[in-house]
Amino acid sequence: MNYDSYFDEALGLLHKERRYRVFITIERDVERFPRAVWHSDQGPRDVVVWCTNDYLGMGRHPAVIEAMVTTARRMGAGAGGTRNIAGNSAPIVDLERTLAELHRKDAALVFTSGYVSNETGIATIARLLPDCLILSDEKNHNSMIEGVRRSGAEKVIFRHNDLEHLEDLLRQAGKTRPKLIVFESVYSMDGDVSPIHAICDLAERYGAMTYIDEVHAAGLYGARGAGYAEEVGALHRLDVIEATLAKGFGCVGGYIAARRNIVDAVRSHAHGFIFTTALPPAVAAAATASVRHLMASGEERQRHRQQVALTKASLSAAGIPVKPGPTHIVPVMVGDPERAKQASDMLLAEHGIYVQPINYPTVARGTERLRITPTPFHDAGMIEHLTDSLVTVWKQLKLPFVDRAAAA
Repeated sequence: MNYDSYFDEALGLLHKERRYRVFITIERDVERFPRAVWHSDQGPRDVVVWCTNDYLGMGRHPAVIEAMVTTARRMGAGAGGTRNIAGNSAPIVDLERTLAELHRKDAALVFTSGYVSNETGIATIARLLPDCLILSDEKNHNSMIEGVRRSGAEKVIFRHNDLEHLEDLLRQAGKTRPKLIVFESVYSMDGDVSPIHAICDLAERYGAMTYIDEVHAAGLYGARGAGYAEEVGALHRLDVIEATLAKGFGCVGGYIAARRNIVDAVRSHAHGFIFTTALPPAVAAAATASVRHLMASGEERQRHRQQVALTKASLSAAGIPVKPGPTHIVPVMVGDPERAKQASDMLLAEHGIYVQPINYPTVARGTERLRITPTPFHDAGMIEHLTDSLVTVWKQLKLPFVDRAAAA
């Protein structure tokens, strides 16, 4: 049996469809963020990173780094085990208290990543509800899709942000059947937002629980950085809030926040929590420092919004096809996987700009794009350089510009 042939065939298909993922080696620079060093085949080169998910640059904040270093010196590098054996450190307990306070919930539970918190959280909650029906937005993240699958519960998919379709599905399910609506607040590829209050209205009308993913909003939105639900005044209406510590907060890990009995039930039944090593105490301490800083300060969020607006305005004025949206995510539409990859390669090699192409299955075929994410530290000069570079690449690849007069 030639097992290698199967793996070669799978890789060959990715290459044929121009979907093979290439990772470049980047060395982040705390002092010069978002500048970094690209370890190219020709040697190290200076680049500007335009696709980071460290949206606010909190991964290089002095207070966050100091909390991590100080705790590591005191408690070591690792957690020492799972939470139920030897890894229930004081810093992770403090982090959970802080996250519960942030989202105005009774309790929170920390996982090793946002992917795990979604996959495990959704699966466990749905399994604990008898004959549960999961109603899932069609554009939910893969981690949510996997959580739905692992639950073993019946699922129905509602069209993206389509309230009429969601209500029709809820009506068909009936008011007495347990139901869980799972959706995101900010959708990471298009940068659009969900109608949180309207979804909560339907949940209350038809007796459903709500589970919201705030991964791309926590830290960035709301008066205290609690996410888009706080931005629109809906924290109290949501049953379960899930988010990550790896994006707006600049660290690593994921979590859920909810009523105490929900969190305790997940803690007691979730295999993805019980059987894995806990976050290291140093990571938990750094995350707590980041969350507490952003709860007290709105400076990063204000500066972030300013630079996002400047970036969108500059690209749009140059005719670059930016998909409009109300959030910090700036999708530059290409519509072809090969040319998206070419554009990314040219920006890196010829202009010192690092932005990765986004292809299927992350986005639908024909909607391939460059996903640009400005931070508070992308200054006017960087924005101008990005715009000029994109114009040059668009011309070289003969990609279509937006007719600004027609668009206006």
